[in-house]
Amino acid sequence: MSDAQNPQTNQQVAPGAEGPDSAAPQVSPADRLAELEAKHAEVADAYLRAKAEVENMRRRADEEIAKARKFAVESFAESLLPVKDSLEAALAIQNATNEQLLEGTHATLRQLGAALERNKVVEVNPPAGTKFDPHQHQAISMVPAEQEANTVVAVLQKGYLIADRVLRPALVTVAAPR
Repeated sequence: MSDAQNPQTNQQVAPGAEGPDSAAPQVSPADRLAELEAKHAEVADAYLRAKAEVENMRRRADEEIAKARKFAVESFAESLLPVKDSLEAALAIQNATNEQLLEGTHATLRQLGAALERNKVVEVNPPAGTKFDPHQHQAISMVPAEQEANTVVAVLQKGYLIADRVLRPALVTVAAPR
């Protein structure tokens, strides 16, 4: 019977030791505890540093978002200033003719349209006969009409989208079923 099969010769061997006659140095429990405490302190320090870094990243991201919002509004307001200037100039003219006022109003409207376009504000003005879209249109009433049911008959007020999101739905009348 070999030593591996003989239960009396099988002895428990401590981890890291090869046997009772081994020349490997024995690590005392106090040394092992000190080593583990050092590793624990190292890991705890790394955890605290990582946690602080995440908090700093979150704070910086919040600041960047706040700045982006602030400057987005600033850019939009800046694009509207020429419109305000034109309106003030029109009011400053004492003896303007109707033609001058009409021409100035059209020019101011073009300025406003350009400012809205630069800021990705798009009109929703469906032509008659367009299929009613509840995501972009708001039906004010259903009227009898000589066109397909649930289609736009007339636009009472234009709607607007900003970056594919409805800012204001178009107010429409819709053809009633016959």
